[in-house]
Amino acid sequence: MDTSNNFLLAVEDGIATLTINRPEVRNAMNTECYAELHKLIDWAEAEESVKVIIITGSGEKAFVSGADIVAVKALTGVKNIDSTSKKTMKAIEDCTKPVIAALNGVAFGGGCELALACDIRIVAEKAKLGLPETSLGIIPGAGGTQRLARIAGIGIAKEMILGGRVLNAQEIVNFGMAMKVVPLESLIDECKTVANTMISKGPLALSVAKKLITASMNTDIETGLLLENFAFGVLLDSEDKLEGANSFLEKRKAIFQGK
Repeated sequence: MDTSNNFLLAVEDGIATLTINRPEVRNAMNTECYAELHKLIDWAEAEESVKVIIITGSGEKAFVSGADIVAVKALTGVKNIDSTSKKTMKAIEDCTKPVIAALNGVAFGGGCELALACDIRIVAEKAKLGLPETSLGIIPGAGGTQRLARIAGIGIAKEMILGGRVLNAQEIVNFGMAMKVVPLESLIDECKTVANTMISKGPLALSVAKKLITASMNTDIETGLLLENFAFGVLLDSEDKLEGANSFLEKRKAIFQGK
């Protein structure tokens, strides 16, 4: 993987950790950052040794404090409709590998939207989540008005976007937006524990399940159940299913091949 100006990349035991490294601006994101993140996600998607991705921020104060306001000021209308940030969030959501957001600090604006695009969120005790765009005369533009309502409900989405409510770490968990709150010093270890649990599962099953869960947000129940049924049938003919059954019966650890 080529070097990145704004991210640190570490790969260990099947886990790729992407760290936003802009402490001088509290990890605020600009167009270059989103383009680099998109490239990293594409790389991790294609890299066979990577099974799970963790995204976090450098330092102890911010996951991503939001968009770089200087960059926002320079943005203009129609050409930004199909934005780099929007494409990056979609790449994370569509990635076949699980993506965990490790919220080490505040996640405002684009940081909140980035966290929402990930599959799982784990938060440090001082983490905060907010979408303050309306105070700048704009709205969330990278999925905030859509993913937040689907994940946490329309009521809390309106409180946060219209009313400016900022959630603390425990509230983030209470509203179903994160798995748990942990001390900052154990945040990455906790994320790796969750990642290793997923690595032990069948990779085909994880990928298909992720797609079905995401599709359920936009699909009626009958269509969703039909898709689930077809996917279940396809996986029944996979080598992974046979390995999973055999390993269970033989009381040993499964060795999945993703086939």
